Parts: sequence; C-alpha cells; structure tokens
Amino acid sequence: MKEKFDITGMTCSACSARVEKTVAGLDGVEQVNVNLLSNSMTVEFSDKVTADGIIQAVEKAGYGASQHSSVPVRRKAEQTEDPAVKQQKNMKLRLILSIVFTVPLFYISMGHMWHFPLPRFLEGNENAIAFAFTQFLLMLPVVFVNFSYFKNGFRNLWHRAPNMDSLIALGSAAAMIYGIFAIYKIGYGLGIQDLDMVHDYRMDLYFESAAMILTLITLGKYMESRAKGKTGEAIRKLMDLTPKTAFVLRGGEEVEIPIEQVIVGDFVRVKAGQTIPVDGVVTEGAGTVDESALTGESIPVSKTVGDPLTGASIVTSGYLVFQAQKVGDDTTLSQIISLVEEASSSKAPIAKLADKVSGVFVPVVISVAVLSTIIWLLFGASVEFALSIGISVLVVSCPCALGLATPTAIMVGTGKGAEQGILMRSAEALETAHKINTVVLDKTGTVTEGKPAVTDILPASSCTQDHLLTIAYSLERLSGHPLGNAVAEYAQTQNTAYQPAADFTAIEGQGIAAVIDKKRCLAGNRAMMTAEGIPLEGWESRADQLAAEGKTPLYFAEGNALLGVIAIADPIKATSREAVEQLTAMGIEVIMLTGDNAKTAEAIRKQAGINTVISDVLPQEKEQHIRKLQAQGKLVAMVGDGINDAPALVRADVGIAIGAGTDIAIDSADIVLMHSDLLDVVSAVKLSRAVIRNIKQNLFWAFFYNTIGIPLAAGVLFPAFALKLNPMFAAAAMSFSSVFVVSNALRLKWFSPQLKNIKQKTILSGKEEQTMEKTMMINGMMCAHCSGRVEQALNAIDGVSAKVDLEKKLARVSFSKDISDDVLRNAVTDAGYEVVSIQ
Repeated sequence: MKEKFDITGMTCSACSARVEKTVAGLDGVEQVNVNLLSNSMTVEFSDKVTADGIIQAVEKAGYGASQHSSVPVRRKAEQTEDPAVKQQKNMKLRLILSIVFTVPLFYISMGHMWHFPLPRFLEGNENAIAFAFTQFLLMLPVVFVNFSYFKNGFRNLWHRAPNMDSLIALGSAAAMIYGIFAIYKIGYGLGIQDLDMVHDYRMDLYFESAAMILTLITLGKYMESRAKGKTGEAIRKLMDLTPKTAFVLRGGEEVEIPIEQVIVGDFVRVKAGQTIPVDGVVTEGAGTVDESALTGESIPVSKTVGDPLTGASIVTSGYLVFQAQKVGDDTTLSQIISLVEEASSSKAPIAKLADKVSGVFVPVVISVAVLSTIIWLLFGASVEFALSIGISVLVVSCPCALGLATPTAIMVGTGKGAEQGILMRSAEALETAHKINTVVLDKTGTVTEGKPAVTDILPASSCTQDHLLTIAYSLERLSGHPLGNAVAEYAQTQNTAYQPAADFTAIEGQGIAAVIDKKRCLAGNRAMMTAEGIPLEGWESRADQLAAEGKTPLYFAEGNALLGVIAIADPIKATSREAVEQLTAMGIEVIMLTGDNAKTAEAIRKQAGINTVISDVLPQEKEQHIRKLQAQGKLVAMVGDGINDAPALVRADVGIAIGAGTDIAIDSADIVLMHSDLLDVVSAVKLSRAVIRNIKQNLFWAFFYNTIGIPLAAGVLFPAFALKLNPMFAAAAMSFSSVFVVSNALRLKWFSPQLKNIKQKTILSGKEEQTMEKTMMINGMMCAHCSGRVEQALNAIDGVSAKVDLEKKLARVSFSKDISDDVLRNAVTDAGYEVVSIQ
C-alpha cells in the first residue's frame, strides 16, 4: 500500500535524509520519498509494517509525523491553512521582533566604531558591567523568539543526526556562552582593578554576533518562505477553480447546495458565467464552455445533449442541465491536482546526489569547525579569534541550499506543466524526458485526428457538386458506417438538404443502395460499381492516386450513371508536421508505429514529415518494437492514446498519453497531455530540459558556495591575505544561498515553449517582421457597447491590434513587439471587465 505522511521538524536536507534513512530501514518498507519543500513523506510498504509503526520510527528519530489529511482536494484549500502561508506569517513575526531588539543591540555594541554617541551610563570601563549586561538583555528576546533553532538543533544533535539548526544552535550558543564568560571576566577585572582586562573583554562580548546570526538566519528563512509560497501556486489555482455550491434539481425544484453534497446521478443546472461544479453529461440545453483552465484550449467548445462536461470549466453562453457522473475526488480536476501533488513530492534520480552529500555533510562541518578552532589555538591565536573561526564555519555551512535545489525546481516545473495541460506523473519522468533521443508516435489519434473526414469532392462532368453531395448525404445518413458518418457530417456543415430514401440495403464488403426519387442510387467501392455495371469512365486512375495519398475513395451512382467520387481520410492534425520538425531540430529521431497498411502509413509519413515508419504492426507487437529500439541503446518516448498502446507506453523509458482529455491514462503513462496536440510533446521535453538545467544550476551554486565559504570561514586565507569571515557575514551569506536557490527555481514560472503563439510574417519597410496573436477569454461583456470598450482599451496599447467577439466572449489580439500578459490584462481590467485566460 501507499500512504502519505506530514512531517514536522525538518529544516534542511540533512533532516530529510535522516527521516528517509530511518523509514527505509524498517522491515516491509519498499520505497520512501521525503520532500523537504512540502514537509511530506510518501511511503510504499507491505503488511509487515503499519502506518503507526512508521510514525513511531519518525518520532524516535526526533521528528513529528502524522498521516496526511484526507480532506477532499476540492475543499482542502478552504478547510486548512496553507502550510507555506502559515510558515511565512510565523517567520515574519519572528523577523520583526528580532530586528526590534537586534538594531539597538548592534548600535550599542558597534556604534563606538563610528563614534556614535552612547548614553553616559554605558560609556567607559567603569560602566563595563552595564554595557555588557544591557547587550545581554537585548539579546535574550531574540534568542527567545528563535528558540526553535536551539530546540531542534540540540535535539537532533542528541539523536546523533545533526542538521542545519544544529549548526546555528552551536554557533550562536558558543557566542552567547563566551559573552557570559566575558561578563564574569569584566566583573573580576573591576574587582581587582585590572582595567586592561576590563577593556579587552568589553570589546569581545559576541552578544551582537549571536543575535545577528539568529536575525539574519530568520531573514533568510522569511525570504525563503515567501519564495516557497509561490512554488505551489499552480496547485492552489487549480484548487480554487471549483465553485463552493451547485444548483441541483431535486423534487422538481432547483436548490443550491454545498458542492460536497452533490452525488452521482444528480441533475445540475448551470448557465452563462457559472462554473461547472462536477463532471457529467448534458441532458438538456445547449451552450459553449471555456475549458482552458484544464486543457489550455482557449476557444470555447460547443456543448449539447449527450456531450461530456468537465468540472471547473466555465459556461460562456447558453443554458445547460447535466447529470453528475463523477463527484468529489473522482472528478478530472481532483485527479489532476492529485497527480501534480504526487509528482511534486516525488524525488528525481538527480536528487540522490544531494541526499548522499547531506547525510554526512553536517557531521563533517562540525568536525571542521572544532578542528579549525583547535588548530588556530595551537598556532597561538587568541581564544576570541579561534572561537570566531569555529562559529563562522558552523554558520556558513548550512545545507539548506542542497536540500532545496531539487524539490523547488520540480514543484515549480510540474506546476507550470499543469498550467499548460502537461501532467507529469513523477519527478523521475520529468528528469528522464530531457534525455530521450527517440520519439515513437502512434498514428491514429496521435499524428492524425483519429476520425475520418471528407478531403475531396470530385463530381463527374455530368453532375454538379451540390447534387453529388445531396445524393451522398441521403444515402450515408442511413448507413452508420464510420466513412458514411464522415460524409453525413460534412454534408451537415454545408447545410445540404437530403431526400427521402426507400428500400435501403447494405451490401457486405461493397457498400449501400437505396431508392431516391424513384432512382436506384449506390454508394460504395470500385467492386460495387463493377458488380452493378456502372461505367467508371476513367475514374480508376484518379481513385488510385487518392489511395496513394492515404485516402479512401467512395463511388456514388444514380441509376446507371456515375455521379462522382468523395475521398475520405483520417487527416493529420494541423500541428503534427510542425511538432515533428521541432523534435527533429532538437536532435530527436521521430518514428511512426502503426497497424495501418504500408500505403496509408507512407502517405501519412510524407504529410507529417516523419523519416521512419513501421506499419502493419499489431497492438501487442508495439511493445516488442519499443524493446528493439531500446536494445539499440536508444532512450525512447512512446506517444499514444494511453489505452490501446498501454503495453508500449509502459515499456518505453517515458510513456506519453496524448489527447487523454477526461480519461487520463495514469496507470500506463508517465506524462499525460490534456489535449490532443503533438506540440505538447515538444513542450514536455523542453520543460524537462529547463527543469533539469535549473536543478543543475542550483546544485552547482550550493556546492560552489560551500566550497568557497568553508575554507574562507576556516581562515585558510588569513595567513596570506588577512581574510576571514565574520560570523555575521557568514550568517548573511548562508541565508542568501538558500534564497538564491529558491529564487532561481521560481524562474521556471516564466517558462514558455514558445509554440502556442500564431506567427505571421509581414513585410514592413522591406524588413520581415513577426506578428504574434493571442486569444483572451473575457467575462462581463453583455452588449456591443461592452465589446467596443474592451476593443478600444486593447487597441490603445502601442503595437496592439485587437478584435473582440462578443458572442464567444473573447478578444483576438495581434502584436508585432513583445507585450506582456499583464499589460493586456490590466487594460481590460481597467475597462471594467474580467480576464479569464490568455492563450
């Protein structure tokens, strides 16, 4: 079984490594992942151990543990305070109180260096006791509000698992103890009237160092907590999408109830401007729905009876009644949130490097600090100098940066992916994706639309296109065959009228026949026309050409005359060719793997620009082909629908389910793409590369920082250059290290694959210029006056050209220079309207 636990008391990667090692050592535990950023732990274990046993083991190691709250994800944000926000508030209060007492302490202790005035009762050797004791009293509140460092630090030291707090506690405690010792020496010096002793110890109290260390560490922690709070924004935004209530039809009346009380089978009513509360199927009404929050598709989708609805989508126009099919944690939104949370809390292989280092890092640092102090004493340095060296080593060597380097980047990266409809199942998948060198594509539904569509209408010389389409529609609307449905659907889009058909007959393997306007009409293949004696009049060669293009020609006849041919094919998606070009440009080999015949597969290969195709492959054989590619040393990503291609998806190094929509193939795919667009495969690989690059930058900084900081703090450069690190500067440097790592990870929030903008090339002044387009979904527009105001507000922005569609509640914006989304959003907001999304 698999359980998630909330862990308390962890402050650095040494802590997470300690917890992970402790739990992993339990008999029956199969896998354990501890996430420092979210203070959580995921454990897979057998019946040999219980959840209570795991909790007891964590507590024995010196930390707190509890089973993760089972509050439904759609209400979690409202019922529990975000831990990151809670930590930020706590750190802010501690920081304010620390600064209030540290500033006067610093002034009193260091002011004389800049000849700042002091109260008379603190001046001179005769007032040394008052001078020292005042600093001691000012330090105590700082120690009190930051006592958690001492509590956690010494507790973990007692459990022989020292962590970051142990370093801080040892460093600041050493400074305090020395300061108290100095007070006694001052008193002794006054007693024996040794004013030189009084002067020396009056200048070496170190109370300001202890307080400043704690304050600077807390400042770094506060800045870190603010940055951490932003890493989970994507998850919180998803949580906030679901409305609090739903309008349900019960007993013939419409009642408003909390969303938790909606049950499967309820009939729910939604109208324009409202958010769909749960997943279901339309039973009444029609309208358009904005699904951009879940799929990233900016254009509203038309919905009518029988169409599925996804919770958290927004009804932009119309009126819908639907029957609830999935509620609570079974909804698509809840599955997405759970998937993102699981990926965020999982551990990438690259994180093992930091874990191994962190496990031994703190004990080594303590040893270095003690050894440095002893060596300097042996070489004749003063106690004050040697002590400052030891304290600096302890404080500067914080392993926080190591512990935060990986989880922050992964959390931000998976959240950013979710915003774009790219769901990473695990951190391992996110890391592996950046190394793939071969992408294998399923054909139907991946490269192609997965649905037959009319591509060519070729009437005979004696027939018009309208008449051909009328006869074809009259016949095919009765057939029920996928190819016939494609003809009927196309005819409907052309507003074609149909004629009544009688004596309908389906001829196996050939086609269909019926009587229309007292004439026998036929629709079928060449064999049917030959069998019925219909002269083809040279159409064979044209039909062969269509077949070579991967199309299926359907012949239509009326009486004894051929009316013409309608070609049908599964067309490639609009973005498939561009996606293949992008992948190839990235150095990735693209292979199409399909069960279709060689002729059709070759036609699709040419259209999509794919170099290699493997055809006539049975579903069960796809996995074998993936295995063969891997045996050649290739790192393979398989892209399929996540259901028929499940064995191949599991076998591949990275399985990518494309176009999964509401039926997310979590069990077989490592990465799930919410909408059916091959360009999202490119985006997923680019996102993976960006995240791994970010993690490597973070790890480099963390190692580089400690490589430079520890020797400098230990005084290695002092004999030659008189350079050493003051404990206060060491604390500031340590805090900056952690803040830098988290801030660097937050840069991923601005990641963009730069694939979604529609690019047009125009010639201006003899130069080629790129014009980009974006679509803005806007709420609040009710009339032409509203759309006019929005259009005017957008067009007022320099370089922007906008056109508003009132019916679809959107604005199409084109611009030839870089305009940020915030500028566009602010223009619409200032005009009095709400921007739902910008794509």
